[in-house]
Amino acid sequence: MLFNSISFLIFFPIVTLLYYILPSRLRNIWLLIASYYFYMNWNAKYALLILASTVITYLSGLLIERSNAHNKHNSKCILILCLIFNLGILFVFKYFNFVVGSLHLDVPSLDLILPVGISFYTFQALGYVIDCYRSDCKAEHNFINYALFVSFYPQLVAGPIERSTNLLHQIRSVSSHTRRELLSYKRIRDGLSLMIWGLFLKLVIADRVGILVDTVFQEYYRYGSCALILGAVGFGIQIYCDFGSYSTIAIGAAKVMGFELMDNFNAPYLASSIGEFWRRWHISLSIWFRDYLYIPLGGNRKGFFRKLINILIVFTVSGLWHGAAWTFVFWGLLHGTYQVIENLFKPLWRKICLNTGSNTDNFGYKAIKVLITFILVDFAWIFFRATSVTEAFEYIHRLLTIPDLWQMSGEGLYTLGLSATQFHILIPSLLILLFVDIIYQHKHLRFDKWLSIQWMPFRVIVLAFLLTWTIVHGIYGPGFDARQFIYFQF
Repeated sequence: MLFNSISFLIFFPIVTLLYYILPSRLRNIWLLIASYYFYMNWNAKYALLILASTVITYLSGLLIERSNAHNKHNSKCILILCLIFNLGILFVFKYFNFVVGSLHLDVPSLDLILPVGISFYTFQALGYVIDCYRSDCKAEHNFINYALFVSFYPQLVAGPIERSTNLLHQIRSVSSHTRRELLSYKRIRDGLSLMIWGLFLKLVIADRVGILVDTVFQEYYRYGSCALILGAVGFGIQIYCDFGSYSTIAIGAAKVMGFELMDNFNAPYLASSIGEFWRRWHISLSIWFRDYLYIPLGGNRKGFFRKLINILIVFTVSGLWHGAAWTFVFWGLLHGTYQVIENLFKPLWRKICLNTGSNTDNFGYKAIKVLITFILVDFAWIFFRATSVTEAFEYIHRLLTIPDLWQMSGEGLYTLGLSATQFHILIPSLLILLFVDIIYQHKHLRFDKWLSIQWMPFRVIVLAFLLTWTIVHGIYGPGFDARQFIYFQF
C-alpha cells in the first residue's frame, strides 16, 4: 500500500479513528493487525518473513537478558546465532543471485521477489537485539509490543530505522495515554501538516522530476553534457524528495497517533562537506552504521589510518545495503573515498586558510563549499541510478566530452519528457522546497514546527495552498501509475 494511493487515503483515517476509539489495552493489538494488513498488500506470504524475524529476535532478546546476568559468553553466542539467522534471510532474498553471478558459480539462481522493506525491518530488529546484548535497553516481554515495534506501519518499509530506546518505549506507554491526550489538536494538526508537505514533495516534485530523469537515463547515449547534467541533478532532486517525502509522511502519520519518530533528513543539500551531508541524509541509517558497525570496528579510537579504513568499510557496506549490484557498492565506496580525502586534507586546508588570512566565516566561502559538496554528491548519484558501472562511466564520459548547449534552449529543453507547462510547475515548487530547507538550516525548525509558530491565518493559507497545488499539479490520475517510492527496493 502506497502513501500516495487512494487505498491509503481510506486506510489511514479508519485505522487512526479506531485507534482513538478503542480501549487503551486494545490499541497496540489494533495497530499490529493494521500494520500486517498494510504490509500484506504487497505480498501476503512475505508477512511470514517479518513474523519469523520478529519471533527470533524477540526470543533472542529474552535469552540474552537472562544470560547477561549469569554468562556473558552465552549471550554472545545467542547474538551471533540471531545475526546469522536474520542476515541469512536477507542474504538469500537480496544477495544470493548477486554473489552467484559475480563469482560465476555453477549454481542455479533463485527466482525470488525481493520482499519490500526487508533491509529496514531487519536492521531495526537487529538493532534491538544488539541493544539488549549491550544492556542499552531492557528486553521486551510483551510480544504484541515488540511485534508492533518491528512492523509499525508508517515506517515499516522505508524507515526511519527506529531505535528500541525511542519507539519501543513509546509503544510500551500507549496504554497509559488517555483519550484526551491522544486527541491533542496541536499534535494532530502538526502531523497532518507533515503529511501534506510529504505528499507535495512526492506528487509534485519527485514524480515530476522522475519523468525527466527516466527520459535521460534510459537513452543517455542520445544526449550530451547539458541534458546529462540535468538528468543527474534531476535524480539528486528526485531521490531526495521521494525518500524525504516517505519519511515525512511516516513521521506525520505516526505523530497523528501520538508517536514521535526520529527525523531522517535535515536539509542535506545545504551541507558544506560530505561528512556533514551524511549527518543530514538518511540520518537513521547513518546512526545505525555508526553505532553497530563503525564503533565496533574501532571507530576513531585506534589511530588515524585505522579510522580511514573503518570509514571505507562502513560506506562500502552501506552501498551494498542499498542494493545487490556493483553500482551501489561503487557508490558507497565513492562516498567513503570522499570522506577519506576530506579527513586527509582538512588539517592542511585549515593551515592554508590560517596562513593566508582567509576569512572562512562569510557567505561566499560557505556557498562555494555547499556547491562543491552538492556536485560531488550528485556525481555519485549517477552510479546509484545507472543500471551498471559501465553505463555510469559511459554516462559520465558523454557528460564531459559532448557539449550540447542547444539543449538548454526552449525547444531542446522540452524534449526531455517535460513540457513548458510542467517546467513552470516544477520551478516554483523547487523554490518552495529550497525555502523550507533554508528555514531548517538556519532556524533548526522542521516544517511542522516552523508552521506551528506562525499566525493562524497564515498557517491555513500555507496548508491550503500546498494541498491545492498538490491536488491540481500532482502526478497521478489517468495515464499515470502511483509511483512506488524509490527506497522500497532496499
